Amino acid sequence: MKERFSLMRERISEIMTEELVREPFRDFFQKTAEFIIQITDIYGKIKEGWLCTASLQELEENNHKMYQDILPGNYDKSYGNPAYAQEKLGADFGKLLSFLYTEVRGMIVFVYEDRLFDMTVAMELFVQIYNLFEDETVDPKDVKEAVYWYVSDYSDEMVGRRVREGVDPSLDFAAKIICESDLQDIRYLYRFGEYITENEKAMAEFLNTLPEEAIRAMARTFTEGYRTGFVMTGKDITKKKTVNIRFQLGFERMVRESIDQFKEMGLQPVIYRSAVHSVNRKQHHRVGYYGAVPNKQFDYDHKDDNALYLDHEFVQRKLRVLQVAYEQVKDLANAHGGPACMETFGEVPFAPVTKKEACALSRHQQKLQVSYDNEAGQIVNRYIKGEERSFTIIAYPVKEIGSRFEEIFRETVKINTLDNDLYKKIQQSIIDALDKGEYVRIKGKGENRTDLTVHLHTLENPDKQTNFENCVADVNIPVGEVFTSPVLTGTNGILHVTKVFLNGLEYKDLQLTFKDGRITQYSCGNFDSEEENEEFIKANLLYHHDTLPLGEFAIGTNTTAYVMAEKYQIGHLLPVLIAEKMGPHFAVGDTCYSWCEDTSVYNPDGKEIIARDNEVSILRKEDVGKAYLGCHTDITIPYDELEFIRVLLKEGGELSVIEDGRFVLKGTEVLNAPLDKNCNNM
Repeated sequence: MKERFSLMRERISEIMTEELVREPFRDFFQKTAEFIIQITDIYGKIKEGWLCTASLQELEENNHKMYQDILPGNYDKSYGNPAYAQEKLGADFGKLLSFLYTEVRGMIVFVYEDRLFDMTVAMELFVQIYNLFEDETVDPKDVKEAVYWYVSDYSDEMVGRRVREGVDPSLDFAAKIICESDLQDIRYLYRFGEYITENEKAMAEFLNTLPEEAIRAMARTFTEGYRTGFVMTGKDITKKKTVNIRFQLGFERMVRESIDQFKEMGLQPVIYRSAVHSVNRKQHHRVGYYGAVPNKQFDYDHKDDNALYLDHEFVQRKLRVLQVAYEQVKDLANAHGGPACMETFGEVPFAPVTKKEACALSRHQQKLQVSYDNEAGQIVNRYIKGEERSFTIIAYPVKEIGSRFEEIFRETVKINTLDNDLYKKIQQSIIDALDKGEYVRIKGKGENRTDLTVHLHTLENPDKQTNFENCVADVNIPVGEVFTSPVLTGTNGILHVTKVFLNGLEYKDLQLTFKDGRITQYSCGNFDSEEENEEFIKANLLYHHDTLPLGEFAIGTNTTAYVMAEKYQIGHLLPVLIAEKMGPHFAVGDTCYSWCEDTSVYNPDGKEIIARDNEVSILRKEDVGKAYLGCHTDITIPYDELEFIRVLLKEGGELSVIEDGRFVLKGTEVLNAPLDKNCNNM
């Protein structure tokens, strides 16, 4: 591999000045070759210990230089931009060469991780395609074929490595940086190879100002939530040996303390980077650790690059590779406990531009992607069993949220540590009322057009059974919701939100129509044409499914979080994790108990939660491929857009839980105290 790497580097250095390829393609290849040589020069410096001796200024300048081409200010003239690539290189080659450029850019992180294989095969693909262009009559089919076989031939290494990263603690590149660096010297941030901005540096510096007991307490909330998740669901954490920690750079001090606390539980950290290779990415989403996102539009433009190679044969090959990869690490997978995620909020919201020049999946490819996701989910669940794993999620603001960051941070810590026992009692009052009902009706007010009736399961033994889980701060931090998996048949109406951010994307005037619990129509106001809006929703909310069921209905009770959002005007910046606690929310996709429906779950009062299935998930009894959708997206209606939530009683009549955005049910009055205090302060 070293010999192949050296040969490629030498050949690419020649391409920088050659004139064997005609314009406009010569410019593309020379600029990309220049980038590759720049990155391989850094590789040599890193091997010689440069990261330990370089000044902060040198590291900053180098980091900016590596990512400058795709930054928003330069993106209009970057070959990473499919619109620019097509303008300069033509419709036949624009998508293909923009894909090549994007795949080559992945070399940055491989340089830092010393992954010689990944660098070398990317360089070989570049040279292979360059050689094709030495012939002026080059056929786009030949270039597309080179891309196809690159992804297909190397999928066993690329996908196999990704599987190992998820369960093998010996792949400890990030863990070593976190545990062995002097975190007071923020130069450590540049050892990851991720894009670093003032936001990440300021976050690390802020955490360095906090006393050790504060860091320890924050980490304890996080790790105890994870442990409690096992306890509450009757799962044996002592059988597990690893935990996957996901976070954004800048939080290393808290992550280090969390690692120590997890080790006290017998769990080793598994910390992997968000996927880089096209074959491993899931659209524009980042799963794993990552730094600043250099350009969210760049990520969005390349979310469907797999359209260049996704066909039936490739899907079958990738599934075989996935199966083999998990079989090779089956003991590690069996001992893996699941993810512990630190989310962040406060970044400038992103409203994407859909470009006709970007790759897009055909209708046939969309169905192939859905099929792959379904079968891949089954493979993963066979090795990391859903009924034996757990998770936890917590969120904190980042510096980018503004000048009142420190106040917001303190408020967030307060929200994350609210009194579980108090909320448990209040939420039990709500559950007792809901369990008297056959349906729940939710209606919006003002501009909110929501009018939805949710059908609840029938309780055969109300003394021992319940429909709703009393959710306090364990796996899902902060405290504050009761939730259920509703009956689909009889669940009808409209769900509407005036503005919401889901999976990092902004939706304006999002409206979903449900018939018997399944989405029949959808629209939003993001784009001028109805067709564009529908395509946007289908790709990013329905994940190419023709429809999705209503997998969850919940009532959020965290009025303290709502008041914080109003006080600092940050509601649009909050993650779903917090936002879902600030009003009723509805999840489209899988149920809350996906892959764990047969595991009995009990509330603190001893009643079993029987609403773990719906008409889709129960299909696992006949054909597991029809039961799971591989997605679960929460959509919240804030209290101020809510006219009422009323329980429609089995014997007739109604029982109000919320009226005009306020809790009116007996036993819930204390939830209005933060709302009243907020009104008095206005």
